[in-house]
Amino acid sequence: MEDLIIPVNRIEECQTINDTASLDNIFEKAKKTLVGGGKLILVRVQPSGESYPFEEYSNLDDLAAYKKNVYKYLH
Repeated sequence: MEDLIIPVNRIEECQTINDTASLDNIFEKAKKTLVGGGKLILVRVQPSGESYPFEEYSNLDDLAAYKKNVYKYLH
């Protein structure tokens, strides 16, 4: 299975506007990717458009910990 690349900026934006539906979709895609043998790669996109890897997850336990951390900042 292919890896899933997600801009961490998108996750932060969803946190800022309290968009739990979009976050749920992102984490569901990530879970399917990991179950299928792929990796979740978070990238940081700079204002210039340049991006670089920020974090990488390859198992469900690490994804669950990251998800918990993301959701704890929601209002």
